[in-house]
Amino acid sequence: MSGMTSSLRALLRLTLFLVWTVAVVPPYALMLGLRLHGPCRSMAVFYWRVSTRLIGLRVQVRRGVFTRARPLLILSNHTSYLDIVVLGALVDTCFVAKSEVGTWPGFGLLARLGRTVFVQRKRASTGKGRDEIAHRLAAGEPLVLFPEGTSNDGNRVLPFKSALLAVAEPGHGRRRGSQESADATAALTVQPVSLAYTRLDGIPIGRVWRPYYAWYGDMDLAPHLWTVLGLGTVTAEVIIHDPIEAGAFASRKALTRHCQSSVSSGVSELLSGREGSSGTPSREETDHDKDTGQP
Repeated sequence: MSGMTSSLRALLRLTLFLVWTVAVVPPYALMLGLRLHGPCRSMAVFYWRVSTRLIGLRVQVRRGVFTRARPLLILSNHTSYLDIVVLGALVDTCFVAKSEVGTWPGFGLLARLGRTVFVQRKRASTGKGRDEIAHRLAAGEPLVLFPEGTSNDGNRVLPFKSALLAVAEPGHGRRRGSQESADATAALTVQPVSLAYTRLDGIPIGRVWRPYYAWYGDMDLAPHLWTVLGLGTVTAEVIIHDPIEAGAFASRKALTRHCQSSVSSGVSELLSGREGSSGTPSREETDHDKDTGQP
């Protein structure tokens, strides 16, 4: 691909995405202000689904469905800001993110409108973040948490950090003085998810090309986004693992180890190109509504 073609493609995709966002934000913000949470969630999923098309993302679910059980905490590996677009197009959810995301131009606004739970990195402030997570779960809102604590290079899954999974410990809400949160914690369902970027224009992406889509380390956001938008159509594949009951594990560390093992094995399967033992065909995200139980 020539540099001219790449730049024109990036400009077109960025323009379409911005126009689409400007069109959606006012009615969404109005519904949010009126506390019309059902329509807000439906619009958010629709917004992300259209966005995948505009920026050149093809989302496929290799297998699995999102549970209807609530409260629900979804744990996924984290490769890029694109993960939010992919997962947001599959399930009506809010995300847990580091507080710095709220200050990013453009992305910060979208994160706040999406009712993201912002968590401080400082140990002294993590309790507040855990309490907010517990409160949202108690209200029946599915949350997505990236337990690696940072993004990876697209070739491997980093060790999961168990600190924020304190909400999965029995009695967490009670210790913090909230019976509602304690009840939700006791019944918490956790669902691991594996996500990988596997093909570019239908051709398998090797180890060398995966970092083009991964955003990690000290990479600058703007030039990375411009490069991604200038490339061809990338396929993001997802494995939705079976849901598990948090209360079935002796500790949050045991729960964390189980989830990391599931996510890591799923990512390895996706990157290797294996179809999986079940032989279940991939499904486009637009055909996934009836399976996920989303509105």
